[in-house]
Amino acid sequence: MASSTSFGIVLVFIFLSITADVSKILPPKVFSVMNYGARSDGSTDDSQAFLRAWNDACEWKGKSRIMIPWGTYMLNSVTFLGPCNGEMTFLIRGILKAPTNPTLFFTNTWIGFRYVDNLTLEGGGYLDGQGTFAWRYNDCYRNNRCLPLPISLRFDFIRNSNIQNISSINSKNAHINLFACNNINISNIKLTAPANSPNTDGIHIGASNNVKISRMNIGTGDDCISMVSGSQNIDISDVFCGPGHGISIGSLGRSFEKEYVMNINVVNATLKNTQNGVRIKTWSPSSSSLASNITFQNIMMENVSNPVIIDQDYCPFCPPMGGQSISLVQIRNVTFRDIWGTSSSKVAVSLQCSRVVPCQNVKLVDIDLAYKGPGGPATATCSNVIGTSYGKQVPSGCL
Repeated sequence: MASSTSFGIVLVFIFLSITADVSKILPPKVFSVMNYGARSDGSTDDSQAFLRAWNDACEWKGKSRIMIPWGTYMLNSVTFLGPCNGEMTFLIRGILKAPTNPTLFFTNTWIGFRYVDNLTLEGGGYLDGQGTFAWRYNDCYRNNRCLPLPISLRFDFIRNSNIQNISSINSKNAHINLFACNNINISNIKLTAPANSPNTDGIHIGASNNVKISRMNIGTGDDCISMVSGSQNIDISDVFCGPGHGISIGSLGRSFEKEYVMNINVVNATLKNTQNGVRIKTWSPSSSSLASNITFQNIMMENVSNPVIIDQDYCPFCPPMGGQSISLVQIRNVTFRDIWGTSSSKVAVSLQCSRVVPCQNVKLVDIDLAYKGPGGPATATCSNVIGTSYGKQVPSGCL
């Protein structure tokens, strides 16, 4: 009798194992938003149809694909929640349009994903944030009672996921925001907004680990890519940036943030007509923190202002500190290597570090930046930096 029971248990185990393996190799079940009432006419709010399709797909015990076919879909603010029972693919073939009614602007998210593992967002479609209707409300620099404008695509607490082959235009705020994400791949994405559009960062990363960004085309009104407190193990490659404010780490040290920024690699990038090149910036004054193990390598600058910059005097609303930064953010182990091209500012290399915690182990390696404007040639300036320079140094290194 005992042997029969044991044999039965083994059979059940085998059955469950086979069932689990089959679920992994079966094609995903498709959940088309059209089957949930989406109108795809560009004016009817299709948010609830998208949510119903997501909820059914999320509950399916297996791979799921939410299909957004060709067409134009108007969506109000919507957030897709996990955890889900299987791998999720969000396939955007059509055009998603944000609302233009000002009463619907003031929220921090247009399209959001939260607490989802194994998500793929792709499809060749694009998101139209319709920011031209909203940018005039982005007045926080002069209005301390301002309300938030929505980030076009927000990912919170997402793991083991891919974002690829989509486009975003005219975001009201940032195009893509990652918060508390882990093991994310972002590739083959185009992000576009006018150079004078306020706060339209391309990709903004915070409190996230193991993020890979590659093959990007970003032209916007703020940082092409920005990384703030808690960003660690970030690899960025093959990026075109311009117009915009460059590729930035920071600003760091505001609001007593303690999470460190570490292991950042930016390689094979082109920046054109940007306000900054590659930059690390910290608030002054600031809380104590650390930015360490950062490399910018093989980067071409074309008509870029401030191509290489560390700015620990950052405080847009304060009088200049005159090289007397009191930032408590320690910057160390930073390498600028193989950076060449043209600067639109006479100062092509500016390393302005904190007098309280000077930058440590900063390296300038093979820098070749030309300036052909008035008062040329290009110059370099350093303050409170402990480091070295070697290889070609144009302008002459200040280390």
